[in-house]
Amino acid sequence: MSEKRASLEVIAPSVDEAIAKGLADLGLTEDAVEVEVLDSGSRGLFGLGFRQARVRLTLKAPEVSAAPEALVGETTPPPMEAEFSTMDRVAEPAVAVSPSESVSPVRRFERDEALLQVSRETVEELLAKMSVRASVTANYVQAEDENDNPPVQVDVHGDDLSILIGPKAETLNALQYITNLIVAKEMGRAVQVIVDVEGYRARRAQQIRQLARRMAEQAVRTGRRQVLEPMPANERRLVHIELRNNPLVYTESIGDEPRRKVTIIPK
Repeated sequence: MSEKRASLEVIAPSVDEAIAKGLADLGLTEDAVEVEVLDSGSRGLFGLGFRQARVRLTLKAPEVSAAPEALVGETTPPPMEAEFSTMDRVAEPAVAVSPSESVSPVRRFERDEALLQVSRETVEELLAKMSVRASVTANYVQAEDENDNPPVQVDVHGDDLSILIGPKAETLNALQYITNLIVAKEMGRAVQVIVDVEGYRARRAQQIRQLARRMAEQAVRTGRRQVLEPMPANERRLVHIELRNNPLVYTESIGDEPRRKVTIIPK
């Protein structure tokens, strides 16, 4: 969740009805989305050839995410610790988070049962609108950094839920993004909600860590920097965290979204 913004296509008898239905499904107002008319529909002639309208509602990116990440040049001297953008900092949990949360000051954490309930019910409602039957639980999980508030993790379990993950987890990331928007609106503050399906994120995190270690060994063995494939911010951060205490290499994020990637450089 290339990193695409979450979108929803809606079909209805008219364009206005399709927009209204989509906004109702998302629980958002029209100023929070971009509307694209894919098919204005047709009334037909004498009742023949009638065609419904089809629109796409795409969530607008939060304003804070408009700030570009600082690019790391090839000639940047090795820092004591990898220099990341706000989205890549190791102090943040190894999961996708709400952009507004990343700029919020650190505050004392208080367990909020209401947040757990709203998070769980939001995912349940979204799944119901997708006609997906699954069980949903919500719990607090440990943050990567002790100064961070523990995020809420919503776990989805059921039969054949691969449709909720999608290619390169695009569907799962979109579901998580929409969930964070809705829960933040309900709670009246920035939230940090992770949505996982059948333990996918834990398995993927383990794969990323193994890749980071293997490529670090290759960088040391060959004496050449190793450039990983483009990754979303939360996966790049996993690489940085995994190698931050390795005395033989350091890491940098280079390039522009959505092709931003991690480079592992031997010291």
